[in-house]
Amino acid sequence: MNAEITFTVEPCHETGGYVARWDDPLGRGGITTQGDSLNELQEMVADAVQGFFEPDEKPQQVRLHFVKDPVLQMA
Repeated sequence: MNAEITFTVEPCHETGGYVARWDDPLGRGGITTQGDSLNELQEMVADAVQGFFEPDEKPQQVRLHFVKDPVLQMA
């Protein structure tokens, strides 16, 4: 079981949302998912992790590493 895995998160210039990627160090591919908002991205990452890992190998934590920090637009 992995204690933690880290997704690399980048802005998606096509949709204005975010793309998250994790490469499996064991060579089984990895996970790529996206969301239109930070909340949706978190939901999509959690769902993808649930689907990728067997219950006994699921990580305890998932870290999101932002290549570019998100900025809140203030009106």
